[in-house]
Amino acid sequence: MTEFEAFLKEHSITEIESTLADMTGNARGKFYPTYKFLAELFGRIPETILVQSVTGDWADNHYELVDASDRDMELHPDPNTFRLVPWADEPTAQIINDCYDKSGQLHPLASRTILRNILALFAKEGITPVIAPEVEFYLIDPNTDPDYELKPAVGRSGKRETSRRSYSIDAVNEFNPVIDTLYSYCEAQGLDVDTLIHESGAAQMEINFIHGDPLDLADQVFVFKRTLREAAMKHGMYATFMAKPMQHEPGSAMHIHQSLVDSKTGKNLFDNNGSPSELFYHYLGGLQKYTPNAISFFAPNVNSYRRFSPDMAAPINMQWGFDNRTAGLRIPFSAPEGTRIENRFPGADCNPYLAIAATLACGYLGIKQKLQPTEPVEGKTPPSEEVEIARTLEEGLRLLEECQPLCDIMGEHFVKAFMGVKRSEFETFNRVISSWEREHLLLNV
Repeated sequence: MTEFEAFLKEHSITEIESTLADMTGNARGKFYPTYKFLAELFGRIPETILVQSVTGDWADNHYELVDASDRDMELHPDPNTFRLVPWADEPTAQIINDCYDKSGQLHPLASRTILRNILALFAKEGITPVIAPEVEFYLIDPNTDPDYELKPAVGRSGKRETSRRSYSIDAVNEFNPVIDTLYSYCEAQGLDVDTLIHESGAAQMEINFIHGDPLDLADQVFVFKRTLREAAMKHGMYATFMAKPMQHEPGSAMHIHQSLVDSKTGKNLFDNNGSPSELFYHYLGGLQKYTPNAISFFAPNVNSYRRFSPDMAAPINMQWGFDNRTAGLRIPFSAPEGTRIENRFPGADCNPYLAIAATLACGYLGIKQKLQPTEPVEGKTPPSEEVEIARTLEEGLRLLEECQPLCDIMGEHFVKAFMGVKRSEFETFNRVISSWEREHLLLNV
């Protein structure tokens, strides 16, 4: 606390954002004057915000999930997450909290709790997971009327992109003012961002994070999303992490690279003298078997499933291969100590805590059950008669509900809450009549 107070004084911090991630992955919390935050330290906030949908509604099973008295939970700031807020008008800091229930235990419905629980399972085995996320996003024109389609943002030249410009340096330079602001904000917050590239969509970018601790990286992605939105708005644009924001453009993913190391020696357990280890194959087998059941954690919104379509640079099969981007699970070429698996299923719209927890949970189940994957595919994966994963949020939730091992490892109570919130969102969406239906069905059926 002495160091913490010294930091606040050094930077003349007058306000603190005390935050946590809700089920969707959005920031909730309170603003505190610095003196009030230091005096209170452990804040309180209603636990119901953990089970509120993206529309602000509640699940039908709301009162089976939280206390009917609308009680508070206690917020415990994690000092490792303390950062400046570089876009604020006044000197402001932010901190991420762990949530605790009335019994003094980590709250079972908090996203951060779920990831902590999964990491604890690996810790008991003497294993430390290492992950590296890659986050894609679009820069778009401001859109305040949802009846209008989104348009890619216009860069410095005044022209809008109309062709595929993957890895184009000049295409990134079109948005240099935004990118410069973004990197400045990231540096001020200590975010471990690495390379930035132009993706295949118009005004679509991808930023990579340096590999590290899963909880720390989940925190960083959580903060990064806010950071990018602020940087874009400063330059008159929106940044969106929607999985499929535009009809004729590819979707946006959050690929998760993952490996396991020995907690004592730091040795990569996926490597066996230059070849994939038996543990690697068990972990990969778990991803193959359980990803279909975990898909709603990787694709948690109704829009998410628009990304999973053939020939749109998104995974639609459960195949795996060495350095094969047409497979849902890719093994990048690397030095033996860098052996890792890339899960290409999560969308950029996922809650990073839950997506990282779910991919680690699938691998953990594979290890415990000693599962084996199929043979790797070479070249382009063979075209499938049908997409091999769920095509709607409702289908994804049913697959989750049917998988008891995954429900157990993610937490039975939490899974009920997650499904309740997401089914509420699906039913709200399902009541909307689209323009396609009016155009093609109005007078033709």
